Amino acid sequence: MSEFIEVLPVRRPVTGVIRPPGSKSITNRAFILAALADGKTTLTGVLDSQDTRVMVESLRRLGFEVVQDAAAQRCTIVGRGGQIPNPEADLWLENSGTSIRFLTALCALGEGRYRLNGVERMQQRPIGDLTRALNQLGAEIQHEVLGSECPPIIVDGHHRQFSGGTARVHGGISSQFLSSLLMASPACSRSVRLIVEGELVSKPYVTMTLQMMKAFGAQVEYPDDLSEFLIHPLPYRARAYDIEPDASAASYFFAAAAITGGTVTVTGLSSHAMQGDVHFVNALQQMGCKVDWMPDRITVTGGQLHGIQIDMNAISDTAQTLSAVAVFADSPTTITSVGHMRHKETDRISAVVTELRRMGLSADEHEDGLTIYPGTPAPTEVHTYDDHRMAMSFALIGLKHPGIRILNPGCTAKTYPEYFKDLAGICSGVTGEDVA
Repeated sequence: MSEFIEVLPVRRPVTGVIRPPGSKSITNRAFILAALADGKTTLTGVLDSQDTRVMVESLRRLGFEVVQDAAAQRCTIVGRGGQIPNPEADLWLENSGTSIRFLTALCALGEGRYRLNGVERMQQRPIGDLTRALNQLGAEIQHEVLGSECPPIIVDGHHRQFSGGTARVHGGISSQFLSSLLMASPACSRSVRLIVEGELVSKPYVTMTLQMMKAFGAQVEYPDDLSEFLIHPLPYRARAYDIEPDASAASYFFAAAAITGGTVTVTGLSSHAMQGDVHFVNALQQMGCKVDWMPDRITVTGGQLHGIQIDMNAISDTAQTLSAVAVFADSPTTITSVGHMRHKETDRISAVVTELRRMGLSADEHEDGLTIYPGTPAPTEVHTYDDHRMAMSFALIGLKHPGIRILNPGCTAKTYPEYFKDLAGICSGVTGEDVA
């Protein structure tokens, strides 16, 4: 892909129907559960992106049989009932947080030696809360850099493995640490009790993990506040499993309707979707849009946009999308409780504020969020910080104002390789459920 893409303003409201590709969050969870299951699992609706490819490659390096048909969005994985086939492997996870975190607990079940590492930014993303919890549960994991909280890490199962017991895990940096522990626990020889310390961020993603574990046969006990979990040792059952469209990806098309005053329908999602990010549309509704929920689709129609104050802790992956919409409101918008975004692919709070200011707009950075003031963006080359969500969200501003160039647009390959093609399609009037 070129070094930049210039987004052309639309001449009419964006109107159309689209089905985004499969959810990255569900796809990578499904890969782990299938590898831990006993027998062959068939997955459909599978996302093919950089993050899912590094997961597939890592599972193959660990010795699992994985057969993927990317065009058909289909994948089969032969699980080994909680066993890791290869006694050693060197896993390169790029900047895929789900991959390195989920695979760390998976590798901790093995009797071999496994090294997990990634790009420079990955080596700055804390994983210590997860490794400490796994060590409490019997594993032996070390950080290569003395005193570091970040990768690279070594999982050494020659003498000790993740076998069960009780562990405390902090919930304030990423819910993926807890999801990683939860998914691997049924393969232990003893029950696992997990106690969450502090506020748990992104709770809907933990609920997603629990729903998927149950679908594969796990037995987990927990209270409504998700503060403690008891996971019983019970092997997962192989099965056929369909992956729903990515709700985070859907947010960009809903936002396009909001920004341009159009109407966009996303198929394959509903109020019953596992992904909490479907509730991004509730934020748009608060801002003045109309939302129609149907059994197999969600439609957003744009209206006069008003600024809001909103806690986006549970749906922080859509905070950058809402920041782009907020530029076109009639009053400021403040997003709160998203301090954990600073530990993502980039410091997303700082990055959003920096790029809005470079457009000549006003924005304030807070410790746990940001405030966006409406205005007229100037032509700008938008730095994306190798963060797919920066590229996809800031492209939306170009739908209304000329001269918005997105640098390094290829970074969207992390979760949505065809994003700019699909955005151009729906903006030009190409409709239909098979757009994506």
